[in-house]
Amino acid sequence: MIRPGFREWLAVGRLFLNGHLLRTDDAGLHLCGRFEAELAAFTGSSHALALSSGTAGLVCALQACGIGPGDEVLVPAYTWMATAGAVLLVGAVPVLVEIDQTLTMDVADLKAKLTDRTRAVIPVHMINRPCDMDGIMGVARSQGLRVIEDASQAVGVRYKGQMCGTMGDMGVFSFNQHKNMTSGEGGAVLTNDPGLHSRAVNAHDMGIGYRSQVPGGNTPIFVGNNYRISEIQGAILRVQLAKLRARIVKMQRRVVMLDRVLRAAGFPITPQNDPDGPLGLAVTFATEAEAMAFGRKRGVRRLFDNSKHTYTEWHPILERRMSHPGLDPWAWAAIAPDRLINDCPRTLDLLRRSCAVNLMTAAPLPVVQVMARRLAA
Repeated sequence: MIRPGFREWLAVGRLFLNGHLLRTDDAGLHLCGRFEAELAAFTGSSHALALSSGTAGLVCALQACGIGPGDEVLVPAYTWMATAGAVLLVGAVPVLVEIDQTLTMDVADLKAKLTDRTRAVIPVHMINRPCDMDGIMGVARSQGLRVIEDASQAVGVRYKGQMCGTMGDMGVFSFNQHKNMTSGEGGAVLTNDPGLHSRAVNAHDMGIGYRSQVPGGNTPIFVGNNYRISEIQGAILRVQLAKLRARIVKMQRRVVMLDRVLRAAGFPITPQNDPDGPLGLAVTFATEAEAMAFGRKRGVRRLFDNSKHTYTEWHPILERRMSHPGLDPWAWAAIAPDRLINDCPRTLDLLRRSCAVNLMTAAPLPVVQVMARRLAA
């Protein structure tokens, strides 16, 4: 878990002296806008939009892409349920896709799940491990699908030299307390398309029509939401972003060291789509019993035990329960109750047999080396 420090405290203190906490206040310090420009430069994107959460980012990205009732969106069966929930919140239906040995979206199953209602795909870079974006983008472009990368758990991670979140039509970050950088809660949307950026800005701000400055072109304003962040979050995020490069280097060193120790001891390290890209380490055993035993060690967690990321625990989604019976995306997409759109047995098998290893970024590297030897024993 990332802990903000003195520099964040100082940045917020300066903001309090200014006294303007609303990002739309003309007399303010415009820290949110500065953060967005810095995040765009850091990721290599043309546009970045800061907002209240990663979930809000997914909703705004889907709305920006024009996804709605009657549409199907392909999402991996291993992700936080917000990935699928955001699809439902715009009136579309999530269709679950199996993961493969890399613990990310299986391109072969992605192809198998395509229908004439498929409009978009949301690959998720889970536990700092990038998806097979070459394969996913190839399928999406051949089918005319929008790609919205959920990089909530992969801020700063690269895939073949490109930042996760920048390869699709849009990308989404989360700045929750447990992510690679944090403002407690928060998120961002990235894109190189000015039209999509304009629609995302509209989607995140119901009052956009009353602003003196409206980013984007001449697209008619539609009803948005209130997903804006405050200048307090902008102040914190600017400091967090400045620290991110050093944090990534620290994570990379730990991945390399832990991988070397565990691999030398004969542990079955989970394969990766880009060996140079991941900032996360996982182990996939031949049996569930082995994973359960390893998962009991300090600094390790079995993936299946983290219920909120296991699709079989997404009860409101599996039971098709929305806030009102008339809000029924499954009916709008003509998906019969007996159509299997949430059956991914291979994903469950992999999650049962796989464990993530904590990189222990708060500990000095020699301490991590000692812990690695204990894990390998």
